[in-house]
Amino acid sequence: MPRLAKVLLPLPLPEAFDYLAPDDLPDLAVGDHVAAPLGPRVVRGVVVEMRDAAGVNRPLKTLQGRLEAPPLPATALAFASWAARYACQPAGEALAMSLRGLNQPLPRPERSVVLGEVQTAKPTPARARVLALATETSLPPAELARRAGVSAGVVKALLDEGALRIEEVPAPPPYGIPQCDGLGGGHLNASQRAAVAALADRRAEGGFQAALLDGVTGSGKTEIYLEAAAQVLHADPEAQVLILLPEIALTQAVFERVASRFGAKPGEWHSQLPGPRRRQVWEGVARGDCRIVVGARSALFLPFRRLALIVVDEEHDGSYKQEDGFIYQARDMAVARAKLEAAQVILASATPSLESLWNAETGRYQWIRLNDRHGVARLPDVSLIDLRNHTPETGRWLSAPLVEAMAGAYGRGEQSLLFLNRRGYAPLVLCRACGEKLTSPNTDSWLVEHRYTGRLVCHLTGFSMKKPERCPHCSAKDSLIPIGPGVERLEEEARALFPEARISVFSSDTAPDAQSARALIAAMEAGDIDILVATQAAAKGHNFPNLTLVGIVDADLGLRGGDLRAGERTFQLLAQAAGRAGRADRPGVAMIQTYMPDHPVMQALAAQDRDAFIAAESDQRRAAGLPPFGRLAAIILSSPDADALQRVAQALAETAPNAEGVDVFGPADAPLSLVRGRRRKRFLVRSERNIDLQAFLGAWRARVKAPASVRVTLDVDPYSFL
Repeated sequence: MPRLAKVLLPLPLPEAFDYLAPDDLPDLAVGDHVAAPLGPRVVRGVVVEMRDAAGVNRPLKTLQGRLEAPPLPATALAFASWAARYACQPAGEALAMSLRGLNQPLPRPERSVVLGEVQTAKPTPARARVLALATETSLPPAELARRAGVSAGVVKALLDEGALRIEEVPAPPPYGIPQCDGLGGGHLNASQRAAVAALADRRAEGGFQAALLDGVTGSGKTEIYLEAAAQVLHADPEAQVLILLPEIALTQAVFERVASRFGAKPGEWHSQLPGPRRRQVWEGVARGDCRIVVGARSALFLPFRRLALIVVDEEHDGSYKQEDGFIYQARDMAVARAKLEAAQVILASATPSLESLWNAETGRYQWIRLNDRHGVARLPDVSLIDLRNHTPETGRWLSAPLVEAMAGAYGRGEQSLLFLNRRGYAPLVLCRACGEKLTSPNTDSWLVEHRYTGRLVCHLTGFSMKKPERCPHCSAKDSLIPIGPGVERLEEEARALFPEARISVFSSDTAPDAQSARALIAAMEAGDIDILVATQAAAKGHNFPNLTLVGIVDADLGLRGGDLRAGERTFQLLAQAAGRAGRADRPGVAMIQTYMPDHPVMQALAAQDRDAFIAAESDQRRAAGLPPFGRLAAIILSSPDADALQRVAQALAETAPNAEGVDVFGPADAPLSLVRGRRRKRFLVRSERNIDLQAFLGAWRARVKAPASVRVTLDVDPYSFL
């Protein structure tokens, strides 16, 4: 009886296709990679179901063979399928996320020199040293010459003669086998040991377990989840652990701590990793060789064979939300994957999201709280600087109380951090002659001046241009002026105030990759920087022992033109930034500049009363039926054709299903209504928690067939409202 294989292709397709299995592959199974004909081409696919072809009365194409690659585990396939349904995205795009490392080239084999089969005809002393060294070890040609103290020509002559030969060996994997000795938490304090024990007790119950590790900044959450990982790997050496982090800079710091703790490098996974290394990690995870992975949100889709523990560090961070391509919230998806894997998931944060706190309060998550910092360190004193009473000088952004505190810290040999979550020199360039605000071509986004490079940059689209001498609108010369501060402008002010100080800027512009971020963090930790001017890149997870003063320059920034989570995000970000101060044996101070000192966010920060803020924020959300007490989804329409966009928006508005417990708002122009030449409109859908929102969205979208010029995007649980 012929067999039928349902094959899912990593393309934006909603379902798997049926193919006939070749007769010469009787052992073809679910998870296998196959070559599937699709129109005139052949593409990689993954088998998701096998059954007899009895009763099939339509012609089917036959698979062209099996491809060499570790098969996808059943739980990885189940997760991709679940993620696609939840996110209202094509199943093929979820599979593409799972195969992202497989489409990379393998690393080149390493070339080593070994003894050949003939003896040299010219046994000189230099050649003798080379041959003696080649007898003891195999090395690359250049390294062999260096260690033997000879020129490269000596090694080449021996190779040409046959006394030496080149041997190619596969590149070693960029990860090792973790060692789990030293269990028992002897290096932990009493509260940390209690937290580890609580996690272990719940894990011993078996099956899926979710925990919120809720600890103040500096309480040692990383050591707790590393100890939990060690216990998991000690109990089952074949188990796998995934540690998710929101920032590449933070990934490097935790990567090194994991390597130190387990005596071996973990697998590393993020967008800046070279393709061949990603391929090695992907295959190592699929084979089960790679036991610990430290990575960004997309690591959640790796093909783990025996995933036993997922850690989502800084679980509140907005970077876990993927906003384009396959749209998903990695924190929530991590919980779903842990459930499918019957694994434990630990969500860790000093400022947990309202969603996670609500799940902990209602008993869905185990709630572990740490109220004190590790060792002798204590939380910093927090004070508000009312900028209405302490207005900086014209053209300046630092108030007198903050400058005085910086001078004191500098005089004592301590470090200061100036926090401003705005890249570049100025967020807006304005023509003082005609009032024109410079924007990116075909986009409503302002151009940001970057004084280091002399360019104007759109941080939304990536467009960049040299700053013109004349206004592009009125041609007035030397009329373009910067409006507002960015970190570069703040650095300029700090240098004018403290000309002898060592000052650096930490942002995605000055530390664009993992290596430069690691170097800057190391310099700060070593005390080679006196004043660090930073965006959110330095606001979380880092431990700078000599940092005693944090100055938050514009605390009101996140509250302007806000959205659902504006207050929550502002509180989280500023609390994390303030928490960088006083993490060792010296007391810390955080000073917050604001024009709104009476705002609930500012009052909660000053009182260090997170619970009061959360209670007030929760009451507002509950009254409005907003997450976590209700559900949200967005429909975003975009098109270069404004008329076609309006027609589709109107058609959707007229065909919205009537459903009790569901409210539809829109269509309305998006706040950024023009991006890359495409006009944008948005709908917002709010529903009660017991509503199948995905089914509602699917039924609604099916009622309107949009032309090819109009793109319809669904965003379940939106985090951006632009």
